[in-house]
Amino acid sequence: AVVSTQSTGIKTKINKHAFSGGKTSVEEHREHGGDTSVDVSYHYLRFFEPSDERLAQIKEQYESGVLLTGELKKLLIDNITEYVKEFQERRAMVTPDVLEKFMSRHPMDL
Repeated sequence: AVVSTQSTGIKTKINKHAFSGGKTSVEEHREHGGDTSVDVSYHYLRFFEPSDERLAQIKEQYESGVLLTGELKKLLIDNITEYVKEFQERRAMVTPDVLEKFMSRHPMDL
């Protein structure tokens, strides 16, 4: 699972396995831009990028060829790494006592 993965593992998984909508060469990508409709990194960024304005800017830059595939993947890696780091920090605060309290029965107030 991604939430138990180290940041180097996240980077490797994205760089190795995330299908790209980029072109076959840098020159071709700069000229024609990338295809966000099939780019896995862009699709994940739609969930992990908190700013809609920034996401629109990323889309425009990628589709126009300003932003390369490797740069798009790096943006995703940075976003997911930060999310996972924060998740792991919160998860570390869950002690057996906290878990027991959460899982115990509580009377319902009707």
